[in-house]
Amino acid sequence: MKNRVLSFALATALLAPVALAAGTDVKLTRADDRVRAEIGGQLFTEYIFKGGPRPFLYPVHAADGTPMSRNFPMKTDVPGEVKDHPHHRSLWFTHGDVNGLDFWAENAGAKQGRIVSTGVEQSVSGGAGVIKARSNWLSPDGTVQMSDETTIRVRATAEARILDYEVTLKAPAGQPVVLGDTKEGSMAIRLPLWMTPPHSYSGADKKRIQHAGTGTIVNDSGVKNKDTWGKQSKWVSYYAPKDGKIYGVSMFDHPSNPRHPTWWHVRDYALFAANPFGKHDFENLKDQPKAGNMTIPAGGSVTFRWRFYFHMGDEKAARIAERYQDYAAGK
Repeated sequence: MKNRVLSFALATALLAPVALAAGTDVKLTRADDRVRAEIGGQLFTEYIFKGGPRPFLYPVHAADGTPMSRNFPMKTDVPGEVKDHPHHRSLWFTHGDVNGLDFWAENAGAKQGRIVSTGVEQSVSGGAGVIKARSNWLSPDGTVQMSDETTIRVRATAEARILDYEVTLKAPAGQPVVLGDTKEGSMAIRLPLWMTPPHSYSGADKKRIQHAGTGTIVNDSGVKNKDTWGKQSKWVSYYAPKDGKIYGVSMFDHPSNPRHPTWWHVRDYALFAANPFGKHDFENLKDQPKAGNMTIPAGGSVTFRWRFYFHMGDEKAARIAERYQDYAAGK
């Protein structure tokens, strides 16, 4: 009997790590227009590369399945959602001024750009799912203004989801690319309304509606809520209570990025974006409208890296400052 007990205990000890690993296993499944990322058998996100003005990730779920991004405009019938800024498509990367064209908005007329996928591959290795994508940034007449190579890495812990986004922007061989100074960019997520601090927004009748939100925005200096907008910071955390838990999304700016630490186009109405190009907007340099311009020489490239960390608890409970140091150290 004693040997049976010992055998059972040994089997349990051996199986426990396997069960934990299975709970964070990443699976990527390719369809015609997207790559589906599942973690432990549950949907985390989908990389959608066809059917929109640019590739984007939607939906995005926390470890327990709670939606962490807005549904609109992908879904238009979700009760309680604010239907502003239809170009805020869940989680995405783009910019509002590329050679004078607008890839951020979707109603720029003759200046409207679009980002078209030219190839997507996926693999799973070392506990992480990896999506490698290529795209062309096109003017209205179809001219390639710029191309990109994007790598998205997905992995998890028992209570957190980690999405690393790396993008290399490439100028054509015969033409430089000017990334213009505008607040409208760049690496972004649109969060659900329940995550926001108290704020007002415009209703369907254009009247201002006061929203008694319970969320908090905080940066690495301890600056909070609307005062985080336009500030430079290594990281920013956005969190709120829901159903007795606190859910958080933190974004990290990699120390190798140009202009690190970046400026943040983060709003109390749920837009959360890192923008390394909007200097004159963020620093109120009205007489220097091109202060934040960045030029990629013809045939050249520039690479940016960010991490989205979907966690439980506020920035202290989730030890965001330490998690940022892990990211900076390559973990």
